Amino acid sequence: MELFRIKKDIPFMSYGRLTTSISLITFILAVFFLASHGLNYGVDFTGGTVMEVHYPQTANVDNIRKAIDSIELKDATVQNFGTSSDVLIRLPIRKDLSIAQLSEKVSTALKAADAQAEVRRVESVGSQVGEELYANGGLALLLVCLGIMAYLAIRFEWRFAVAAIIANMHDVIIILGFFAFFQWEFNLTVLAAILAVLGYSVNESVVVFDRVRENFRKMRKASAVQVIDNAITRTMSRTVITHLMTQTMVGSMLLFGGEVLHNFALALTIGILFGIYSSVLVACPIAMWLGVNRANLIGDTEKKDAEKNSEAIAP
Repeated sequence: MELFRIKKDIPFMSYGRLTTSISLITFILAVFFLASHGLNYGVDFTGGTVMEVHYPQTANVDNIRKAIDSIELKDATVQNFGTSSDVLIRLPIRKDLSIAQLSEKVSTALKAADAQAEVRRVESVGSQVGEELYANGGLALLLVCLGIMAYLAIRFEWRFAVAAIIANMHDVIIILGFFAFFQWEFNLTVLAAILAVLGYSVNESVVVFDRVRENFRKMRKASAVQVIDNAITRTMSRTVITHLMTQTMVGSMLLFGGEVLHNFALALTIGILFGIYSSVLVACPIAMWLGVNRANLIGDTEKKDAEKNSEAIAP
């Protein structure tokens, strides 16, 4: 299925230095903001207090958030838990209040807004749990990156594996840079979005790289630049359809998903936009500069045929 067909190849690789320079500057800025501002970790990572509240009817999450905001706890997270009448509230650590004082303060505010509110559970999430989540999250990112490199090296060639992992890490660091610069809350849902972006971005890279490999077999007299330009141009319609549909779904979560899904959808939006850019205008130029060509992409059968032909021609 195609929305449009471009007859003349677009010279993407002629802008390779410009696009990679823009990416490098953006990457450096993201690293700078991460180093200077740091991430605004949520309760999942820093520890805090978790409260489970039950209502006899469907809980009005917006009213609950307003009640908590009224006691100056704007960093709290409120979401439905299990059923529409149960609510889970995550509260960050307050140095000036003990867990008992904090939960009592919240309970009073909730009952003032709705006398039928029933606090069923109050638990403390220690910093030890947060440190374990932080370490496990970093390990998950590392394992995903290693898996992607291994997969691409087996399916294609090591130059494509290196190019794809650089492009993917470029996406991850830029997402983290946005969250550091704007101090958006970084929690487990954002980490899940980053892992999703890694898979989504590598899928786009695989589609383009597969067309590049196919073109090297078909366009035998074309240069590497012409082959890559043709591959990107021929996959543009598919790229537009795929990303437009995905972003439509993510956009609906961003606009109508509420506070719980907001940062998750925000991370996905940034990742999708930069994933398109990196898969086409970062990964491909890097693969080209690493020396990808027909000789290191053709299969063993073609190599043997080429050797036989050369022996037959030789005197």
